[in-house]
Amino acid sequence: MKYEIMSMQERQNDDQQAYPVPSREEALKAVQTLIAWAGDNPNREGLVDTPKRVIEAYKEFFEGYTINPDDVLSRTFEEVEGYDEIVLVKNIRLESHCEHHIVPILGKAHVAYLPDKRVVGISKLARLVDVYGKRLQTQETMTAQIADTIQRVLKPKGVAVIVDAAHQCMTTRGVRKQESSTVTSRLLGQFRENPQTRAELMSLIA
Repeated sequence: MKYEIMSMQERQNDDQQAYPVPSREEALKAVQTLIAWAGDNPNREGLVDTPKRVIEAYKEFFEGYTINPDDVLSRTFEEVEGYDEIVLVKNIRLESHCEHHIVPILGKAHVAYLPDKRVVGISKLARLVDVYGKRLQTQETMTAQIADTIQRVLKPKGVAVIVDAAHQCMTTRGVRKQESSTVTSRLLGQFRENPQTRAELMSLIA
């Protein structure tokens, strides 16, 4: 499936404050400036092509801004023989960047929902994690965005998103607590209201 590429106006409306996108030349110059700020010579042989590599890497790191998350879940299936139990995709690899320091957030996400007549391809749940992960993020915001999008588009009986990740802004700088990870969750519908359903989910994850 080819995902819809978002226009600039759609990107601005997608919870992002309007801001003009700089030109390629401006982006290259910005990287050169940061290299010089770090104390090196951006014109030396080993660094002369680094700005090009960095802006190409940024296209990959932050491609989530160009994809409409609702479109990822747009194709659903109703022929599921009445299946209405938990659908859970565990241990989805999560790669994001902290919006405070632009350093990696690495971990895993567990995404679950209780269908109400419609289901979505399981790979689309993993893709949705990527869409929001490939933006500048806080883990709390990202967790909520994933869950709220599933709830809005699929309208299931319940949604659960649990994220367990390490933040390199804590592990490689600052307090340097390499053993630490952060867990966030957002539970909606039956996962929030029904203790038995929530307990079943936790046992499946465990």
